[in-house]
Parts: sequence; C-alpha cells; structure tokens
Amino acid sequence: MLATLVDAPFTRPGWVFEEKYDGVRMLAYKEGARVSLLSRNAIDRTDRYPEIAAAIQKLKPKTLCIDGEVVVFDTKNVSRFQLLQQGKGRPQYAVFDCLYADEGDLRKKALSMRRAVLESIIKPSARVRLSALLSDDGLKAFQIASKRGFEGVVCKNLASIYVEKRSREWLKVKAHEEDEFVIGGFTEPTGSRQYFGALLLGVYSRNKLLYAGKVGTGFDTEMLASLHRKFQPLVRSKSPFASAVRERDATFLAPKLVAQLSFTEWTKDGKLRHPVYLGLRDDKKPTEVTRKEA
Repeated sequence: MLATLVDAPFTRPGWVFEEKYDGVRMLAYKEGARVSLLSRNAIDRTDRYPEIAAAIQKLKPKTLCIDGEVVVFDTKNVSRFQLLQQGKGRPQYAVFDCLYADEGDLRKKALSMRRAVLESIIKPSARVRLSALLSDDGLKAFQIASKRGFEGVVCKNLASIYVEKRSREWLKVKAHEEDEFVIGGFTEPTGSRQYFGALLLGVYSRNKLLYAGKVGTGFDTEMLASLHRKFQPLVRSKSPFASAVRERDATFLAPKLVAQLSFTEWTKDGKLRHPVYLGLRDDKKPTEVTRKEA
C-alpha cells in the first residue's frame, strides 16, 4: 500500500500520524522457520539483512506477513538512506503494518486492528521496532518531524483496509524534498575531480524521459569510481532524454540506474535546485520514476 503525496500538513479525527522513514520498503514473510524479506519489486533481500531476518524468525507467530522499512539511523536517531546505501551503521526494520498473522488474512480489517495485532507481536529489539507514532494531531506531528529533521509524516486513516496500490487513505507530507531520478548520462570531470563531473538526471512523463538537471555533489572518490564502473556497459551515443540537454561534454547512458537525491525545490523550468546525491536505488524501476506532484 502506497501513500499519496499532499502539499500541506493537516489534522483529522480518526487518523494517525507516523514518522516517514528514509530507507527501503520491505515486506517480511515468516512461514515456520523460514523468513523472507522482499523489496517493492519482489527482489529477495533476505541475505542482505540476515540480522533482521533472524530477529523476525524469533517473533511468536508461526505465520506472519508484515510491512515496513529497512533503515539506518544516524547519531541523532534520524533515518538516512545514504547510510543504508553505503553500508554504514546497523540496519533496522521499522514495522508499520501487519497483513497476515496466525489469526489469518488481516488486509480487510481496519488499520486500528492491524496496528493492535502488530503491537502485540513486535517487541522492540536491536533489529526490529514499531514505527513511531508522532502525535494524534497532524499539525503537531509535522512540527515534530520538521524540528527533528525527519523526511516527513505519513498520515493514515485508522478505518482503512490494506490495498496493494497507491491510496488516499494513506497520505504523506514531506518536511524536506527527497526523491528518485533516472541517470541518463554524466559530464567530464574538471580540476582534481576523477571519473566524472556530474550526473545528468531525468524523470518520466508519458513514457518520455525529461531532463531534470544535474548533480555534482554528494560523492567521495570511492563512490565516483564505483559509479563510473557501473556506467561503462550503459554508454550510448544518443541521448535518452526527450528534452534538450545543453552539456558540451556529456556522455549519455541507457536509462537503467535510479539515484536518490535531496534538493531544495523545483525551478519554474523543471530543474532541480541544490541537489545532493544520496545513493543508488535497486528497488525502483526507472520507468516508475516520475515527478511527484502534491
């Protein structure tokens, strides 16, 4: 179930307001002694997060399906996708929904009941925790998220059932801008920089990749080298962008890689202002990357 982006915080009776995490969405399945962790695009990530799988295996129900986010927290207890992507810190699983338990299929039950089942199952540990409920007041929740530096707030109708699609029964409000972009090329390095200068970025609209600007910050030397190696088999002579790219020294790539960036805002001509590279995402298909409008 995916939340719909809205442009302003709100408060509403019968809704709860949770911390929005900056990590990788993951479904966890437990069937007897077997545990599987599956990403949004159904890639098995059990071997990548064995400590989380082991913690889920210890949960009491024999059969279980829970929904959450794999995250790494910084020293201020704020989740950071960049830390997770770089393998720094301890991955944890922040769980916010229960789809199935020994009681049976819970997807048609109200969120209030699913959360109650979840709270009876999940005992906070070093690897698994319940998602944080910030406040019953959505405006106060947004103030907390903004003050603490969270990505934002997820707002949920306690009466809602679980549906496998984007819904307006779950809404999200961002405290700062962060999103995914398709890498369609790179520029040559200048000065003492090695490998490449900046990444050329795009988003899809009506099956066309539109140029969204470039990002040249957020990289260290090791990251530059690693990305450059990934780029080599993707080099192509023709631009993948449907809109013009005015970069003299551009090398174009097949649009196969997705990057996550933080930025301050979109400009009027559809470009990013002050973007910073955070990492690659392998749980999103390039064609899923579109500009998110509130």
